[in-house]
Amino acid sequence: MNASKHAICALHEVPDGGGHEAAPAILVLRRGDEAWAYRNVCPHFSIPLNYEPDAFWTYGGGLLMCAHHSAMFRFEDGECIDGPCLGARLERVAIRIEDGRVVIDDESIT
Repeated sequence: MNASKHAICALHEVPDGGGHEAAPAILVLRRGDEAWAYRNVCPHFSIPLNYEPDAFWTYGGGLLMCAHHSAMFRFEDGECIDGPCLGARLERVAIRIEDGRVVIDDESIT
């Protein structure tokens, strides 16, 4: 049985070099035409990576900082490269870009 797909946002809604809360507890990061999605949960204390809705701290178009503990995560693989959870990873959500939209399988949303 094929999973149905769901567009969670348009790629242009994600700031280039930044992040966007695209679906409940899903963060999309973007650099140019590339995008990555993760659960919006810091592996350090299992809390959201942002203080305010849809406001993420990103640096150099490639690093995301947890607003609570300053852990730094790479866009490409979600690995923590600095901070209290060094070596841990964000939980990836598989996405693809179709016709300028960020698309995931519906079972990835739950």
